[in-house]
Amino acid sequence: MSKDKPDSRVVIRPARNIEGALQLAGDKSISHRYAMLAAIAEGSTRLENFSTGADCASTLNCLAGLGVKWERDNNAVVIQGRGPALEAPNAPLDCGNSGSTMRMLSGLLAGQEFASKLVGDESLSRRPMARIVEPLEMMGAKIAANDGGRPPLRITGTRLKAIDYKMPVASAQVKSALLFAGLFAEGETRVEEPVRTRDHGELALRAFGAEVSHHDNQAAIAGGQKLHAIEAEIPGDLSTAAFFLCAAALFPGSRMLISGLLMNPTRARLLDILILMGVGISVAELEDKHGELVGTVEVDGRDLRGVELAGADSAALIDEIPVLAAIAPYTSTGLEVRDAKELRVKESDRIAAIATNLRAMGAQVEEREDGLKVPGKQVLHGAELDSFGDHRIAMAFAVAALRAEGESTMCDADVAVISCPGFYGALERLSQR
Repeated sequence: MSKDKPDSRVVIRPARNIEGALQLAGDKSISHRYAMLAAIAEGSTRLENFSTGADCASTLNCLAGLGVKWERDNNAVVIQGRGPALEAPNAPLDCGNSGSTMRMLSGLLAGQEFASKLVGDESLSRRPMARIVEPLEMMGAKIAANDGGRPPLRITGTRLKAIDYKMPVASAQVKSALLFAGLFAEGETRVEEPVRTRDHGELALRAFGAEVSHHDNQAAIAGGQKLHAIEAEIPGDLSTAAFFLCAAALFPGSRMLISGLLMNPTRARLLDILILMGVGISVAELEDKHGELVGTVEVDGRDLRGVELAGADSAALIDEIPVLAAIAPYTSTGLEVRDAKELRVKESDRIAAIATNLRAMGAQVEEREDGLKVPGKQVLHGAELDSFGDHRIAMAFAVAALRAEGESTMCDADVAVISCPGFYGALERLSQR
């Protein structure tokens, strides 16, 4: 968040356990992708349980700037598709804090025959975008950026040509951006990733009627395909659920139920890791919604073991590592994370932010270039904590504070609205004292 905004503070009191039921707003990753594809589809798309987070609102506002009409209807968003041709914007498109918006929307804009400018807030303006600029320029778009490939991005779209692209860094957002651009390309665009990432882009494209092939770590799409409108209910956000799951995991005897939750296998590795850590987790009522698995998760808190994360696990859990690290001192053997250098270039330097807040609470932690090591069996005390303008850091340490000795204060706490408005209220309702 911009430094000129007033600081917002939330006091977190220790709890003795977590108990209750929860239903979460729609998954951010799916909401972004569905909204963008609805914009270039034929007809009117209705998306129930659309994400309430500020990031997805940024996507909708950018689409409005491109001539896309949309409206809210209770907890649904209705989007009037324009087909493949969007309208040239008459002002910069403000992505706010949302790297997802900037990266994936760039894929659509690269194939539009007009110029556009994508801007963001102070945090987003520091984040590297070269990883999408380079392949989109290979497809024929012209993109100007600040030093280091940082925003704002000035995109001059054109008729694109297909490419075969091996991604140097695993990123579901980059993969989706290139597949979206592939809709506007002549030929078949193929994207190969070093390790498997979430496949929401591929599933969303199929839901809207496109043919996407997938083999091992490669996805491919032929250009010129038309999309059609859909009606869909977006499953609850699993990355947001991670904070509540970890809160329940902190206390033996906790019981919590989350219904309508996303169970996509490329996202559900968190549940496997929590089970390895000793948490009791059961899944029921599994069903398929437009290719996405949805279910109900029941959590029983038990004594926590530690875990090591590296390689594909670090890539799959990149959004969940902050909260796993925040609760690591309360485990028996701690947490070691490797191969997670990507955390350095998120909304904050998350490795540094995690280490700073853990130390503020009295914990020992070893910070490394590509991860960290947090010993177990530590006793933490309440402290003044910094969100570093990062929603996941704010929520992770609100969870850690539940088992600390004494009250904690989260500074710049309102940044949680980026992904989960009402987070602190929900955590308070579930906390038993």
